[in-house]
Amino acid sequence: MFVPPPQPRLPQHVSFPGGMNPILLDTSNTVGHPTGPEYQLAVAEGVYYLQDDLHLATPLPHHSEHHTANPNPLATAPRPPTTGLKLSLSWMNPRRPPPMYNIATSGSTRSNLATSIIKESEKESRSSHETSSDGLAAHPANASAAKTPVFGEDNALLTPAISKDSAKRKKPKTSIVKSHSSFISRVMPHEAMTKRIQEHTTDGLFVFANINRAFQWLDLSPNNESKAQHVIKILFTKAHMLCHDINSFTKGPNHLDIIMGASTADIMWFEAFSQKYARINKNAVINPSPIYQIKWLPGSENLFLAAHMDGTLIVYDKERDDAAFVPEESHPLVSHSKGSERNHRPLLVKKSVNSRNQKSNPVASWKISNHRINDLAFSPDCRHLAVVTEDGFLHIIDYLNEQLTDIYPSYYGAFLCVCWSPDGKYILTGGQDDLASIWSLTERRLVARCPGHHSWVSSVAFDPWRCDDRNYRFGSVGEDRRLLLWDFNAAMLHRPKVVRLSISSHAAPLLRHRTESQATTRFRSDSNLTTTADSVDGEGMVEHPVESRTRTAELPPVMSKVIDEDPMSWLGFEEDYIITACAQGHIRLWARPQEATNSSQVDLHS
Repeated sequence: MFVPPPQPRLPQHVSFPGGMNPILLDTSNTVGHPTGPEYQLAVAEGVYYLQDDLHLATPLPHHSEHHTANPNPLATAPRPPTTGLKLSLSWMNPRRPPPMYNIATSGSTRSNLATSIIKESEKESRSSHETSSDGLAAHPANASAAKTPVFGEDNALLTPAISKDSAKRKKPKTSIVKSHSSFISRVMPHEAMTKRIQEHTTDGLFVFANINRAFQWLDLSPNNESKAQHVIKILFTKAHMLCHDINSFTKGPNHLDIIMGASTADIMWFEAFSQKYARINKNAVINPSPIYQIKWLPGSENLFLAAHMDGTLIVYDKERDDAAFVPEESHPLVSHSKGSERNHRPLLVKKSVNSRNQKSNPVASWKISNHRINDLAFSPDCRHLAVVTEDGFLHIIDYLNEQLTDIYPSYYGAFLCVCWSPDGKYILTGGQDDLASIWSLTERRLVARCPGHHSWVSSVAFDPWRCDDRNYRFGSVGEDRRLLLWDFNAAMLHRPKVVRLSISSHAAPLLRHRTESQATTRFRSDSNLTTTADSVDGEGMVEHPVESRTRTAELPPVMSKVIDEDPMSWLGFEEDYIITACAQGHIRLWARPQEATNSSQVDLHS
């Protein structure tokens, strides 16, 4: 009996109540170039304009998934873990370092800011020339920058064996194009993928993006006229890739190591140019919890850090086999509580990097919370790790020594995102309190709160091309669909009159201790700056109280504008662009101003 072929799947849209825009499903990417005042951002240095608006197609659910749409926005039924669109960027040639320590030009608003009273840290080092997935480009301040410390370098068991092929970058063994794994549903390489890879421009921009169960490799090079056409598109069967990162240490003209964390707890190591991959934590043999954030360890070819949704941080080796994990230490973890008894074991080391058992993954395992880890970021000097959790705490970890040094609470709700300033002095967070908050690493306190968003802040990033040794530019995006830009200088902050203290007078002793001493003993935060004294445990960890809004400076934005029709999920700064992404698949490239523009021609707010 003859069975006719199935009807072709036509482009279709899903409508939502309340007038929300439909989601583009299972079609090709589209790119547009809208113009008009609503697609311009006016700041003192000029006007940014929308150059490209790329809309990624959202794939349909796999036929094996029993997807039932629930129109009730307040429904509490469990849903599969998912996240908005996230990007990992890679310029194929090293870009010009941001002029972070150069004198601002006369046409820049930075030259008009007051002189900073925060002194320069004495021992700072940055060695990476790669733009990370959090939008922060780290570059050396000078040619004599110190060597990047490497996690686990004191453990001989983690030193790679020297062989004849040691100079060659290792790659996974399984071809993703020819894979028959049930983990991967479909692989769609571009028809001219090999030619596009071989002829890619040396100064091109490669972007890797996740949207639901799809993962796309895009070429957004300035001269590329086919930005909407993916280089390769991978559809997974049930897994949603929630996070990904590019290894800047192994990056080369023909080599890109990408690590991805999935909602099924699987980790995928993917080498882009060879289209080969390997799976880690397969079938959740080490940890069954989904992975919400993942980062390569600075200066490491093999090691990366995965943040599981059960509050566990695990260091994996991409070339080691997996084995069922039995914690080497087991102690109950007490949740943090704002205003009640402290947690006496804030960082539970289930397996230390110094363990003699390094035959298989994991390399190290730390329990930091009983709640989801929302984001993490390594400091530019590669010595500290900032982690934010769903229970509303910012954790500062000396990850080289596996010690928690500081815990800061949010004003309200969860922290959702975190990043470092290019010089490593400040930490920027955003969260459910609708605030961006600035924290000083050297002073160990909250410097300023930044109101301006009308909903949760989903991504924050510093603009290293508009930062110098005294002044800082950073941005934030949120679920209110807004992009906010801020100019920050310690001297321009207005502190409430009840606090008659200069920042520098209390920063000096802690600044010297933080930058010059590597001892494990920690100082307590200055109690004169807070209403109650910070508590210090026996190991030197400081748990800070909630800062009162009447005692904390507030920083207004220099620009605020609705830039998309859907909630925002990612923000990054490049030399030529501001790049934003929304939860429904829009990637927008905002070109920087070429010359000063009269800001009165464009509305700053909408």
